[in-house]
Amino acid sequence: MTARVQLPTVRGRQTEAAMDAAARNVVARKGILATTVADIAAEAGRSTASFYNYYDSKEAMVRDWALRFRDEARHRARAAAEPGLSNAERAHAAAAAHWNTYRHRLAEIISVSQLAMINDDFAQYWADICALPIALITAMVEDAQRQGFCAGDDPKLVAVALVSMLNQFCYSQLSGDGAATADDDACITTLANIFYRTIYHKEAA
Repeated sequence: MTARVQLPTVRGRQTEAAMDAAARNVVARKGILATTVADIAAEAGRSTASFYNYYDSKEAMVRDWALRFRDEARHRARAAAEPGLSNAERAHAAAAAHWNTYRHRLAEIISVSQLAMINDDFAQYWADICALPIALITAMVEDAQRQGFCAGDDPKLVAVALVSMLNQFCYSQLSGDGAATADDDACITTLANIFYRTIYHKEAA
């Protein structure tokens, strides 16, 4: 995927930003499969034709979104890989990174994950997006095993299971009207506790 050239005029950039914000609002409520270009234009208070000044299709729009989501997810994930953290702090950082990425990029996540079910290109985008937290958590499990925790577990399978849980939890809490009511601190703490207990446990003697 490559980013589009930014529109040259201030007014053009403002109109594109308004259309983009409208699209994100509609998709967060309805999902990308149920969203039409007419829905997006109506939310933005502009004509349907104006949408096509910026995107060839709603799928093209989501391709642009996927770039932004991938880059932000990569940046946020670095927090859990910082040296010098305790195990509990690392678990909390990983959980917070996942939650905050969903919080700020919910429309992108919904769009890419839903289109992945019907489009091979988006299936690959989704696989690429998930590969980052899976790799991070796999490394965390391997490090935990060197400390004597979660002996015998398959690090990558643990990572896949945790990422699947994180994805579903964040989606269920933030989709629809959830974004306005979800308690960020409570949700991150819950995820961090599950994360910590999954990785940093030892079998009873």
